Amino acid sequence: MDETATLLSLIDRMLWVTALVASPVLLASLIVGLVVGIVQAATSVNEQTLTFVPKLAITAIVLVVMGAAMFALVGDFTQEIFAAIAGLGQ
Repeated sequence: MDETATLLSLIDRMLWVTALVASPVLLASLIVGLVVGIVQAATSVNEQTLTFVPKLAITAIVLVVMGAAMFALVGDFTQEIFAAIAGLGQ
């Protein structure tokens, strides 16, 4: 029963880490897409690349700025998982 609780705890932590790593990029893309969509609706310009290029640029900027923190979070979680797996075998 203890192993099941440990595994469920790791799964819960995995979902939180995934949300924390993905949220900066997703939120930035969402905000840029919303702003560009409002501008397109106001000006009646319906160009597909007009929404793609700013989203691509903001995604690159967010990854450059937040990439180290994201990688550190994933690295810490990976170490935690390997430690838990090693502890389960004993």
